[in-house]
Amino acid sequence: MNGTSPSPGTKLPPKLTRPTLPPRKYWPWFVFILLVNYLLMSYLFPPGDAPVTVPYTVFREEAGKNNVSAIYSRGTTIEGRFRAPVTWPTPEDIKQAGPTSARSAIDRRLLPPARTSSHFETELPTFFDRDLEPFLIQHNVEISAVPIQQASAWATLLYGFGPAVLIIAFYVWMYRRAAAQGGMGGMGGVFGIGRSKARRYDTETADRITFNDVAGIDEAESELVEIVDFLKAPGKYTRLGGSAPKGVLLIGSPGTGKTLLAKAVAGEAGVPFFSMSAAEFVEMIVGVGAARVRDLFKQARESAPAIIFIDEIDAIGRARGGMMMGGGHSEQEQTLQQILTEMDGFSGREGIIVLAATNQPDVLDRALLRPGRFDRRVVVNLPDKVGREAIVRVHVRKVPLDPDVNLEELAQATPGFSGADLKNLVNEAALLAARRSEDAVHHKDFLDALEKIVLGPERPLLLGPEDRERIAYHESGHAVLGLLVPGADPVHRVSIVPRGQALGVTYQRPQTDRYNYPEAYLRARIIGMLGGRAAEEVVYGTRTTGAENDIEQATQLARNMVTRWGMSDAVGMVQLAPAHNPYLGGPSGYMGEKPFSEQTGNLIDAEVQRIINECHEEAKRLLREHRAALDALVAALLKQETVSEQEILQATGLPSAPLLEGRPVRG
Repeated sequence: MNGTSPSPGTKLPPKLTRPTLPPRKYWPWFVFILLVNYLLMSYLFPPGDAPVTVPYTVFREEAGKNNVSAIYSRGTTIEGRFRAPVTWPTPEDIKQAGPTSARSAIDRRLLPPARTSSHFETELPTFFDRDLEPFLIQHNVEISAVPIQQASAWATLLYGFGPAVLIIAFYVWMYRRAAAQGGMGGMGGVFGIGRSKARRYDTETADRITFNDVAGIDEAESELVEIVDFLKAPGKYTRLGGSAPKGVLLIGSPGTGKTLLAKAVAGEAGVPFFSMSAAEFVEMIVGVGAARVRDLFKQARESAPAIIFIDEIDAIGRARGGMMMGGGHSEQEQTLQQILTEMDGFSGREGIIVLAATNQPDVLDRALLRPGRFDRRVVVNLPDKVGREAIVRVHVRKVPLDPDVNLEELAQATPGFSGADLKNLVNEAALLAARRSEDAVHHKDFLDALEKIVLGPERPLLLGPEDRERIAYHESGHAVLGLLVPGADPVHRVSIVPRGQALGVTYQRPQTDRYNYPEAYLRARIIGMLGGRAAEEVVYGTRTTGAENDIEQATQLARNMVTRWGMSDAVGMVQLAPAHNPYLGGPSGYMGEKPFSEQTGNLIDAEVQRIINECHEEAKRLLREHRAALDALVAALLKQETVSEQEILQATGLPSAPLLEGRPVRG
């Protein structure tokens, strides 16, 4: 199924710096310091005998036995010292609260754990005992005006200030360490927070990347040859008063090799390469991003000639003046302003070139794109068939291949694949061959890996005979129409093995790369997409949910024909679709209200419905006329589960789809 910016080198204003917590990796050290302080104090100044809390009656009894030597009173609390240690509660008290009744069990739980101590505390009852003072004097109890037990002054000092002193010392140590490592960006540079996180690649190593490691993007590569020549021999250009571009913006879809191309430029020129993602500049604390920009350009100047590469620059280079909270004081805008200032602060004679990559050039700030900053824009397109074959040859250098591997056929079977996709394909094929205990990678391994990447892994579903037959008719409907409709892409493989979210798959591949799509070709694709549902209706007269993805794709294609490509006479050549990003794919949605009236919207819906209905009726007509070919392909699928292109032609007795001839006629 188918503003004014700060000058270079100036320090951030104090208002932009805020106290920050240490990095997470330092927190175990704080806990360790506090633990050491506690153990040290406990060893040097062991705490005295902790007092035991006793009832007032026990205090009176011990005083009557002349076992109380001194007391000190604080309000209703009495603190004192026994002549002989006393245990409370006593074993007799615990025994009396034995499990003889529910009330005793409650009393037993209320008793504290038994402790023996020479010091005690007790509370005076709410009624005042007027005979207590004479009673204590009579039994030789000293009534003190100062606490009975006091900690030493050194112990109090160390317990109170020891942890703070140790923590301050720890901060000073980290501050000096960060300063020694060059990570101080003013007061805000503590812990190196203002230091650039750029990764430096020295291109003098043996494994450096050059243009020999880049394939399939010759147009972009040729645009950067002059940059390499300038870095190697700047005098060639400066002798006539010229200067090299300050910045080069690489634009392309994800995985097309923008980062690899930037590394190859540095490798060819033999200069240091500083790489950093734009998202790494921005932090929660305002001003850190600008500090990191300054530090990055400082490092590049010290290593000039050099290349600075900023990946995904749209993360900080978006157009200013939007609905962003904070306005000109936001972190993103300050970082962008600092980049603009730094690029204005050096001339082309310094030998520093800034390369940046993005797949959203339409959102970048105009000040960033003006001449004198990013002077050139290099578009890195998806590779064509020849480029894909060259990319695969680069990635299979260290992969043992069987003689049956046909890289040209593999390149033809992978339209729309980027360099990263092809690298992943080679890796998946090598892993698959290793799991099969093969000594080399075969062509079948590449085809199976391609199916896994495009369609998903196999799903071990146990389907009944009726379900397998219906799935076979569904997929055969796609395949037969791919052989009958003029201009349709050739059918490469058909399978009823469940993969990913699909219960069956029909894989078609174009013979050549397409950059312009005729209307007849688009209609042929819609007819093929609706072939599965049409086959179910022709054979069974009923419908299932298996055509959900087919309907979704057909609807989107028909809507693009009406709203984007002007292929509807009723609507006309009017752009009615939302903004489209050619590098990320798909519409970005309407910004605000739709750019057409409700009446036009109804007309669009009617035209989309008309195109889909016409294609659906054509699909059913063709399948009725070639029912025998449909049944023959179903029989082959039920027997083999997966059939190749030659097996499809042999089973159906049909030739490949005829080419488009003449002018397409609207239905």
